[in-house]
Amino acid sequence: MEALDSLRCAVIGAGLVGLCTALALQRQGRKVTLIDAGRPGEGASWGNAGFLATESIDPLSTWGTLKSAPRLLLDRHGPLVIPKVNLPASLPWLARFTRAAGPAMVNASRTALADLNRQAVPAWQACLSSIGQSDLLVRCGYLLAWESAAGLSAARREVKHLQAWDQPVELIERQQLDDMEPNLAGRMSHALHFPEAYRVRDPAWLGAALFEAYTSAGGVFMQQPVAAIRVVDAHRIELQLGLETRMFSKVALCAGASSGELLKTLSISVPLMAERGYHLSVQSSETFLNRPVCSVDRRVFLSPLNSGFRVVGISELGGLTLPAQPARFETLRHHARQLFPHRSELINQASEWMGKRPTLPDSLPVIDVHPDHAHLGFAFGNQHLGLTQAAITGRLLSQRLMGMPCDLNLKPFRITRF
Repeated sequence: MEALDSLRCAVIGAGLVGLCTALALQRQGRKVTLIDAGRPGEGASWGNAGFLATESIDPLSTWGTLKSAPRLLLDRHGPLVIPKVNLPASLPWLARFTRAAGPAMVNASRTALADLNRQAVPAWQACLSSIGQSDLLVRCGYLLAWESAAGLSAARREVKHLQAWDQPVELIERQQLDDMEPNLAGRMSHALHFPEAYRVRDPAWLGAALFEAYTSAGGVFMQQPVAAIRVVDAHRIELQLGLETRMFSKVALCAGASSGELLKTLSISVPLMAERGYHLSVQSSETFLNRPVCSVDRRVFLSPLNSGFRVVGISELGGLTLPAQPARFETLRHHARQLFPHRSELINQASEWMGKRPTLPDSLPVIDVHPDHAHLGFAFGNQHLGLTQAAITGRLLSQRLMGMPCDLNLKPFRITRF
């Protein structure tokens, strides 16, 4: 019984990070229970743009971001929103976000993100290969596109910046861009092309495949909320699940934007923002796009899925409880109709979704164990890069929890940095 008890682990949160962590712990011989109030693979994991944004090595907080923020906030169809009702609660986080724009912090965050993202694709390839689902990952390339020729100098600067960080990228102009994406012909002036970018066929398919592999390997799933975490001693952690409690030898907290509330039950405070994103999903058998495209001018992502395509955008500092705002969906429809005027009817019929990205002021996730209790681990705060970083995050956290050497220096991702 002692040996069995020592193998019992719980993972709180059944999004992509939680699923990858659970699978990684199973590969270490652990008996894992996955716990979530929702269904596996839902939440922000389900609604993302579906591509691995490994080129996104710049933190969200830079002086450029801060300078452009007033203009973006005043734009009716802009990408940045702070609801008035949530402004007071957002101010402490915004103060930390502003401090994170200092040159030293930006460079430190950029270095850490580049190191983490460099391992993202190999980690996904290994994860999906281990469960026989390698075909869910597709090498397709990615376009970061400007609609106005006025952005050409900015594009050239970005190429130099990214190449200095060993990012494979090339600048392409209108004719080549039109050939690559005929449905956007005439609407884009130039773009950065990332030829080695990958996407998943559909985030929902990915989540389902990971969960099926987890349960097929003997994993248990409990669909109920966790009310509290209590460290009993050096070998036991108690989870409060409604009216009952469960005991585990190791626990990994991977609950995305909800992680902050559970940390409070451990008397740990982190500046975690529920940064809400929105999407429209257009169901169609027609091929709209050959690869993901981001309009720099609109700050909107267009992403092909096997079931159609998705329009993703908005950074709304709305917290955990505010309902989805209809105006945000109208903003996405406005941009989609401008880019695909010949498909307005399909866009008007698109399904709507809002989810909560877990974002920390320095744009880095937490991948760590409790400073006093090494059998309690944390993985959350991957901001816009949850899909990109899920497999490598899960692997690193499992290594940390098991006391194994880690594939990456995790000092930048420690929970005590705040």
